[in-house]
Amino acid sequence: MTRWLVLACGLASLAIGSWRGYLATRAAVAPLVHDGDPTRTAIEATRRVVDRPRVRLFARRLVVAIGWLAVAMYGLFLVTAAQVAG
Repeated sequence: MTRWLVLACGLASLAIGSWRGYLATRAAVAPLVHDGDPTRTAIEATRRVVDRPRVRLFARRLVVAIGWLAVAMYGLFLVTAAQVAG
């Protein structure tokens, strides 16, 4: 009984974590693909790297994506633990 519960929780966290990690990564990388407004880019080029809003937003989204991928990896661990216990 416990083995199936651990397996189900592992599969759920693997699916949710990998999907949310993908979405967060896509949201982080999407602004880097587009050129953006030339005036805003020129203004932001004069600021320090840590003061740029795009860089801070990218870093925040990247940390969220890594967190969701950690949840997915924990799901893989639970699936493996359920298989070993059975």
